Amino acid sequence: MTDRVSPARVFAAILLRDVTVARRELPYFLVRTTLQPILFVIVFGFLLPKMGLIQRGYTTMMLPGIVALSLTLSAIQSVALPMMADFGYTKEIEDRLLAPIPTPLVAVEKIVSGTLQGIVAAIFVLPISRLIMGPIPGLTFAHLPMLLLVTILSGFAFSAMGLFLGTAIAPQQIGLMFSVILAPMIMFGCTYYPWTGLQHIPAMKYAVLINPLVYVSEGMRAALTPSIPHMPNVVMATALLLISAVFLWLGLRAFDRRAIS
Repeated sequence: MTDRVSPARVFAAILLRDVTVARRELPYFLVRTTLQPILFVIVFGFLLPKMGLIQRGYTTMMLPGIVALSLTLSAIQSVALPMMADFGYTKEIEDRLLAPIPTPLVAVEKIVSGTLQGIVAAIFVLPISRLIMGPIPGLTFAHLPMLLLVTILSGFAFSAMGLFLGTAIAPQQIGLMFSVILAPMIMFGCTYYPWTGLQHIPAMKYAVLINPLVYVSEGMRAALTPSIPHMPNVVMATALLLISAVFLWLGLRAFDRRAIS
């Protein structure tokens, strides 16, 4: 009589497989997910301050947003793009669905994998940005527990969003996802300016609250540059928890429908 393999061991094996694949493709992953934020750092954090076109203190406001952008882009792409391929031309998802674990756990594994990859991207971009920008007034790592909380919550929330987008959007519409969803999210996600700075435009200040990236950017400011006015920590953490729950629910539903079909 053979012993039954526990779902936890199967889950860990699938996760280890994804981590191994991601490790082998690490250079391509970093280029794909961090090139755009690093280019923004070079232009707005190095070139423009050197030319005197913007104040050097602007880097203090921008750095947390750049880290947030790297984290969210990598988390979304690490889940959404493979999901589109797995349910599309590769059909690799069929092998995973045959694994002896409940179908929702297959989707949750993708979210955990995306969260880990988002954390790696943030860890990579932070020192690179600091090196390019030079000394950044107000930057501190004294609030490490807050930084870890924001990073994990943000990675999970946007990985869950990636699961939903990757299963709800057809592969041929991937361009639509980047142009209609991600581009406005980046521009109005308070990555290049603090949310409190929008107090001069009240309508915009409250309109951007529907953007999940706002809470990641503000959470990073609270953790890395707390001297800059930012959104209250309780509001930020609560919003990220709600976003995680909503997109987890939507993503699992969309994944289950695709798996059945």
